[in-house]
Amino acid sequence: MNKSVSFIKTDENKIINENCIKWVNKMNDCLEICTKSNGCQGSNDTHKICKSINLNSYNKLNKYFE
Repeated sequence: MNKSVSFIKTDENKIINENCIKWVNKMNDCLEICTKSNGCQGSNDTHKICKSINLNSYNKLNKYFE
């Protein structure tokens, strides 16, 4: 059985496997993403995707907030 792996790009030019996302928080036109298995404790632990920088990645996750 072949599982499809999907990735998103962050504003810091990092690539994240979507299966590793623990939670996403919407902040205006940006998304804050936690990928740590034990959770994130603030913005230093998270990744950011903003609409103005990474429109494709932003739209891919923002659809869940509509």
